[in-house]
Amino acid sequence: MSVEQIPADTAPRTPRARRAAASLTRGADEMSLPVLRAALLAEVASHHPQADLGPIERAFDFAVAAHGDQRRATGEAYVTHPIAAARTLAEMALDPASIQAALLHDVPEDTDQSLTDIEEHFGAEVAHLVDGVTKLSKFSTHSHEEQQAENIRKMLLAMAQDIRVVLIKLADRLHNMRTLSGLPADKQLRIARQTMEIYAPLAERLGIWQIKWELEDLSFKHLDPERYRELAANLDTRRGHRESYIERAIAVLQPELERHGIEGDLNGRPKHLFSIWKKMQRKSAAFGEIYDVYAIRLLVDEVRDCYAALGVVHSLWKPIPGQFDDYIAVPKPNGYQSLHTAVIALDGKPLEIQIRTHAMHSVSEVGIAAHWRYKEGSKAERDYDAKLAWLRQLMDWQREVTDATEFVEGIKLDIFQDQVFVFTPKGDIKDLPAGATPLDFAYRIHTDVGHRTIGAKVNNRLVPLDYRLKNGDIVEVVTTKAEHGPSRDWLSIVRTSHAREKIRQWFKKKDRDENITHGRESLERELKRLARTTIAAVGHDRLLEAARPYGHDTLDDFFAAIGYGAVSPQQVVMRLGVVDDAQLTLPSIAPTPVRAGGVRVKGVGDLLVRFAKCCHPIPGDPIVGFITRGRGITVHLGRCPTVVNERESARLIEVEWETAPAETYPIAIRVEAHDRTGLLNDIAGAVAESKVNIVAANVAVSQDHTATVMATLQVASVSQLARVMSRIERVKDVLSVQRDLG
Repeated sequence: MSVEQIPADTAPRTPRARRAAASLTRGADEMSLPVLRAALLAEVASHHPQADLGPIERAFDFAVAAHGDQRRATGEAYVTHPIAAARTLAEMALDPASIQAALLHDVPEDTDQSLTDIEEHFGAEVAHLVDGVTKLSKFSTHSHEEQQAENIRKMLLAMAQDIRVVLIKLADRLHNMRTLSGLPADKQLRIARQTMEIYAPLAERLGIWQIKWELEDLSFKHLDPERYRELAANLDTRRGHRESYIERAIAVLQPELERHGIEGDLNGRPKHLFSIWKKMQRKSAAFGEIYDVYAIRLLVDEVRDCYAALGVVHSLWKPIPGQFDDYIAVPKPNGYQSLHTAVIALDGKPLEIQIRTHAMHSVSEVGIAAHWRYKEGSKAERDYDAKLAWLRQLMDWQREVTDATEFVEGIKLDIFQDQVFVFTPKGDIKDLPAGATPLDFAYRIHTDVGHRTIGAKVNNRLVPLDYRLKNGDIVEVVTTKAEHGPSRDWLSIVRTSHAREKIRQWFKKKDRDENITHGRESLERELKRLARTTIAAVGHDRLLEAARPYGHDTLDDFFAAIGYGAVSPQQVVMRLGVVDDAQLTLPSIAPTPVRAGGVRVKGVGDLLVRFAKCCHPIPGDPIVGFITRGRGITVHLGRCPTVVNERESARLIEVEWETAPAETYPIAIRVEAHDRTGLLNDIAGAVAESKVNIVAANVAVSQDHTATVMATLQVASVSQLARVMSRIERVKDVLSVQRDLG
């Protein structure tokens, strides 16, 4: 994607960034390798004038030779990709070792040269960085989803040891997103969705706004191209009027600042397409209502000038109530500092104004990369470590989680979702994911505090433990000195993976025998609910085979793990339901299937077969045929009351499923969840990701704000139904999912 394709409001802001973006997107046919090489070296030298550029030159030549004639999906020389990633890091003033690693990051994975070769030529430091970015073996036996989760987990583990690993990966992903149009449509969607869910939030967490905004806008372009084009066209149409308005506002504000002795740089602040779209969604507003808010950024030299300038702005124009944020006094967890205000300015129009120092602005653009450069000093190093406290917390938790997919889902919830900032009674600030409860707060304070919690006060009022915390709440946890522990119900109350894992550990240690019993009962219940079978029917050997991937060699250990919550019984049922690989890649399902065949009557051919509407059997269910006079064979679930209570046993006939069911069946499910805006849309998205159609859905909401979603899905087998239900259970605020038999 060339910079000309990005709307002006979403293109890189600084002249240097614009030059870099333009050069990064030119192929070798337009820009020769010597020119790319010279541009990269010049950029590094501008930030590190004393650096030895020889190793970077050697890494450049090594990458060119290793990738040889390889081409990207876009048709350009493959080596232009690592060169582009290296140029992005050079713009961020990363050290020479990072630039070498960026140039070499695809060599072990895509060429005949190994990591050992890189270490031999460029040393252990560069090899370590390359290894952190390199994906796991392509010969892994995991599914694609599990493999991606393992790759992300590996990257984050390496990132905890050296933050440069993730900076290289972000530069790599940025160029991939700029050139995504060369890939097939399904890969574009998958990569864009992963970028939106993982990499853009990661860039935000690290404070690298210039990458965060572009990743979001590029993902938005591929995930919702129609809305993207519509917003881009609207921005382009209003650009002249907007620029004129900003110039008039600056012309009024600049002299007023100078009159008060404040020197600063005033510029229009670009709005980004995805941020506009999010605000439209949040406020249920049309584009015109949102984009009437114009934006200016003021950069000054000293912190005191920030507050002085704020006073000038508020004396000149009337501030809008509730639209002031002081991120200088209370920085964001990623280190971002600025004053934000909104005022009613010229012509009665709202005007957003950001005020910060030049140093704050530099940090806001490149985030943690700025701290990397200065982290040798004691105070700088303490600041650097404080900004990565969330990463240490994440790494502590990951050691307790064996499943990579669960780990990645956990970081999406705990680390990358919107946050709330609450206070302890002593005034200390704690950040938690949106939707967190007093129990999450208690476990964030200390594990023992969480275990001994018996109540909570918010703003000096008693609240239930499932109360959703809000920004600015003062939270006090009520504990007991007596021997106390968590309730199993807490697992459905807490929202953070950290708290959930601590609760699970408590039950794990409490009573092994009780956990074994509870785990066996939970699995038995899920087998009956999802597959209409039992533990006895599944058999010892098959259960033991399912237990080993979770790290358990005995069924008692396995049942205990289910009992204390380390293993989900729904996941186990799903694993047991996957008999062969063919079921993992089901064909797309027609919205109006034809119910013919799929069942064979033993010893008889060419009989009319129909499916009972009272129990809706699907492939994998134990079934029995019922001879209906004049209407052929009606197929029921083996435990359907209609056939269990049938007195004329002679009318029952043995039937079996065909070995390769090729049709789909309408199955009703019942979803219980906390009611919220967008719930049904999120559930529908989880179903769509499983390539399953919803043929009917309705929602009822009770007085306690519990939503009951009744949906009819078109599925091909029990194993597919289990996978869909498992996905739905991972949707935020969903409490339970079960098959509805009427």
